[in-house]
Amino acid sequence: MKRVLINISIAALLFIVVPGCKKQIFVADSDVIVNSASHSNGFPANYKIVFDESKVNRLEFIFTSAEWQAMQTDLSTKQRGGGPPGQFNDENPDYFHCIVRFNDLVWNNVGIRYKGNSSLNARSGKLPLRLKFDKWEDEFPEIQNQRFYGFKDLSLSSNYNDAALMREKSACDVFRDFGVPAVRTVFYEIYIDNGSGTLEYYGLYTVLEMVDDTFLDDWFGSNSGNCYKPDGDGAQFAASNFTLNDFELKTNETIADRSEIQEMYDILHSSLRTSDAAQWRSNLERVFDVDGFLKYLAVNNTIQNWDTNGKMSHNYYLYHDPKDGLIKWIVWDNNEAFQTGKQGGAVSLSMSEVGTDWPLLSFLIADNTYEATYKTHIKSFITSSFASSRMSGIYTSQQSLLTSSATAERSGYSYVNGIGNFNSAVSALQSHNTTRISAASAYAQ
Repeated sequence: MKRVLINISIAALLFIVVPGCKKQIFVADSDVIVNSASHSNGFPANYKIVFDESKVNRLEFIFTSAEWQAMQTDLSTKQRGGGPPGQFNDENPDYFHCIVRFNDLVWNNVGIRYKGNSSLNARSGKLPLRLKFDKWEDEFPEIQNQRFYGFKDLSLSSNYNDAALMREKSACDVFRDFGVPAVRTVFYEIYIDNGSGTLEYYGLYTVLEMVDDTFLDDWFGSNSGNCYKPDGDGAQFAASNFTLNDFELKTNETIADRSEIQEMYDILHSSLRTSDAAQWRSNLERVFDVDGFLKYLAVNNTIQNWDTNGKMSHNYYLYHDPKDGLIKWIVWDNNEAFQTGKQGGAVSLSMSEVGTDWPLLSFLIADNTYEATYKTHIKSFITSSFASSRMSGIYTSQQSLLTSSATAERSGYSYVNGIGNFNSAVSALQSHNTTRISAASAYAQ
């Protein structure tokens, strides 16, 4: 049975079973619009529509009962089974089929799965999600290269453990404003029909673009360089556990040339660091965007972002930028920002507690030249992107924008325990800003 469904304006949704096919296929009873910018490849990513920050957007996911149940069963096998903190199942949850509905349009047979580490194992029905719009193109050729206004993949953060619902977005925004590579983010209310025929509100999510999908082109102007998603002990760059196997390639996978990572590691650990610091710096700056990394540290340590390098060996990307040949640091997963943190707290401004098992931090801060640059970036950050006048306005504006969504959050599907809890959490962010500016000013003077 052959069908032609490229772009569909929604009217009525049906489920049909194709003989010989194991999956139920989603179709819509409506007109077909061929080769449109909303559904097809070859069009630029439309940030104005998908990442419209002027409002809270809305996405709907529609499942068959069978697909929804299979997705929950798969989740139960991938969640941590009561193991120690920090130990997670290395296997990602599987993708399943759903319809995505947005602005009166539908996208058929979209791949959807759960994602995350701590957030995936939360005692909540509100879990982070990942969308892949062309996941099932081999099974259904009519969705070949299906896109969502130019986006192939999207990540949906559940705002884990965040009663203010805005830490993920606010962190990305301050990084971006200070010139540190970070993805675009936007708020969406998520509604799910789990096969019952009724849409249920699953809460306010933060939608993020994917680094290896649209971000590289948008920020760097290219995506032809090697992009890595480090994860595991090797991602610390420490001499005791370094391995290239922990640097997963997200671009140029078939070539699998990680030589620039090895070169960066070798220079970082060169004996020149203690015998000829000037030459060591020169060599390191030839392969790694050190100044960009120091800017990242200035922001990260000021805002107290706990789940990052210096504490956890994940939550960043690296990009070997063909424009200048330098490896660039890209931040990722900021839901634990703007708080002291767990497991001993966030990395301090001085990083004095960080040992040689985190050499990107400890080696750079031990160098007087790099320490001075780092302090200069901190002073610049707290008087510009993180200034109280700026952040107070952002928090107040987002509080007003999100009040209705926060009020509607459901018990068991939220980290907001009532609108009073939401307002208190926003006030805590305001106070945190003031406290951190004072601490950073005292350290960097």
